[in-house]
Amino acid sequence: MRLPPAERRRSSRIHLQIPVFVRGVDSAGSVFLDLTKTLDISATGAFIASSRALNSGHLVYLTVPAPSPSSIGAIPVETPPIQARVCRQQVTGDVHLVGLEFVTPLE
Repeated sequence: MRLPPAERRRSSRIHLQIPVFVRGVDSAGSVFLDLTKTLDISATGAFIASSRALNSGHLVYLTVPAPSPSSIGAIPVETPPIQARVCRQQVTGDVHLVGLEFVTPLE
């Protein structure tokens, strides 16, 4: 059975809630940095809950909060932000459910 194009995925989704900082410009033109969470994630994108309306096609940057680095240096000081493009959005109450596609898939 072939799935319609909208239902095909390039990579499997994992239903995993991870806290993430999202940085970008919202649909009102305001620069923001919010702490939110993923609802699911894959190698090629994420589905997040946001309190802000975002414009399709705009870029946002995701950063996963990390504990303070250890004194022995075994944990990297920080991970670079993940650049993602807003693909779709639906409003449920006061929450915007936002589909993101990573500019570079995760390895």
